[in-house]
Amino acid sequence: MDEEAITIRLTRDQAFVLSDWLYQVIFQSDDLEGIVHDRAVWSPIYAISGTLDKTLSEIFMPDYGPRLEAAKERLRADLYGGADESTAPGQATTDAPQAQQMERGTGGNHGEGDQGR
Repeated sequence: MDEEAITIRLTRDQAFVLSDWLYQVIFQSDDLEGIVHDRAVWSPIYAISGTLDKTLSEIFMPDYGPRLEAAKERLRADLYGGADESTAPGQATTDAPQAQQMERGTGGNHGEGDQGR
């Protein structure tokens, strides 16, 4: 089987926030198995996490916390159009304005990358 590589493009803020989340899930909570039940999915998760760790200088900076919070605020503002309306625990993510467009396999560019079409 031909294993063609896939390129995923993220903004720096997206990559930074995702990297932090992956770190929390994989290394701090030690609950990857509780979140991702199919171990086959762990391979791409580890690949993405490792790539982000090698790419992001922010994870080694002394002002990591404030930088992370600023990145989260910018992403929330971009997603929700301004005010911090982050999803509270237990709140349905379908409340997000773009949720309907982001169903699996439907229209829209879900990342920042080129679609190549």
